[in-house]
Amino acid sequence: MIFENINCSVCGMACDDLIVDVDNDKVTVENGCLMGNAKLQELVSENRIREPYIYGRPAKWDDAIKKSAEILKNAKRPLIFIGSETSTEAMHVAIEIAIHLGGVIDDCATICHGPTVMGSQDSGKPTCTLGEIKNRADLIICWGSNPTESHPRNLSTFTLFPKGYFTKKGRNDRRLVVVDPRRTKTAEIADLYVKIKPGYDYVVFNALTAVLLGEDIDESIGAMTGVSKEQVLTLAEMMKSANFGVILAGLGVASSPKKNNNVRAVERLVKELNRFTKFSILANRGHANVAGFNQVCTWMTGFPYGVDFSRGYSYFNPGETTTVDILRRGEVDAVMVIGSALASHLPRTVVEYMAKQPIITIDISNCPMTMISDVVLPGVMDGAECEGTFYRMDDIPLRARKFIDPPFDYTTSNEDTLKQIFEEIKR
Repeated sequence: MIFENINCSVCGMACDDLIVDVDNDKVTVENGCLMGNAKLQELVSENRIREPYIYGRPAKWDDAIKKSAEILKNAKRPLIFIGSETSTEAMHVAIEIAIHLGGVIDDCATICHGPTVMGSQDSGKPTCTLGEIKNRADLIICWGSNPTESHPRNLSTFTLFPKGYFTKKGRNDRRLVVVDPRRTKTAEIADLYVKIKPGYDYVVFNALTAVLLGEDIDESIGAMTGVSKEQVLTLAEMMKSANFGVILAGLGVASSPKKNNNVRAVERLVKELNRFTKFSILANRGHANVAGFNQVCTWMTGFPYGVDFSRGYSYFNPGETTTVDILRRGEVDAVMVIGSALASHLPRTVVEYMAKQPIITIDISNCPMTMISDVVLPGVMDGAECEGTFYRMDDIPLRARKFIDPPFDYTTSNEDTLKQIFEEIKR
């Protein structure tokens, strides 16, 4: 059976135009990239988790729910980590559980665009939607980002190739600039490639701002940053002369030295550019709904991620209350992970400590996280087997609809599973 206008729950593009053909044990995807196709293949994969497990053995659903509630209720400082490929509705319940237990809630931003969120809260974010980029932008700057590989449909659907209202010629109406230490696949198709030394984004952002303010910059900037004075002046002139420009900031900005201060510097640069023309900045968020967690967590707790409730109120201090740090210091005595292969991405010593604690995992497929878990609950694929809300990388909420039933009747969604655990904890 063919289903149209299906949402993808993989990368920050959260594409909503997929065509999915489900025929028994075969899934065919149109309009999706390789990542989106691979995700939907999990619907019929042999690796799919279809029943709950306790200590590696098949168990009854009610027993698994009770065991999960028991682990969390008996913990002094539980960590609840929710992945980004699930709905904001499920995230809401996970945050409520953390508040009720006095635990810590965190998500994928803690190890990716967390500094971007912090910098944006410090200085404000002069941003726009992907639709505005498609219809208006004539200058695209990929700074520390490589959307050709990280977001395969970014350039083709919204930012470079499509024809827009004011960009009727598509690619011929746009210029692409890439600033990156590596000559990436995106750099190969750029009109201008600027090779910058790793860790010197902050200096170049401030140099560009100085040029816009009418200040002179020293020739030594080339030896320091790898970006010559002439390149800085050329880039500044390209920015000023654009009708509508946008910087797509990737993890190269957020994860290099200075971190959130890099983001503050680039956002100040964008604000200065708006004295000359229209300019915006957009973070290339990696996961489908990582922006959604930051939105929901902020309006529920006042902070975007890594929030500690052990004091009886919301407390946020990255480096102290974030996942890697509290695990590294051995402050967690129970972990619940929803839709994230956390054990695949954390430092080895952190994983070794985490594996010694009681762990609950809710996921659709087996992964290193399920291998070290005491309780494994089968997950439901949001945007396929249940409805839910996803925030795109430009903070636009999209409603994903259900088009197929999950292969079990224990639960209808990850939100439902979390609600059952929460009710058992309160009971």
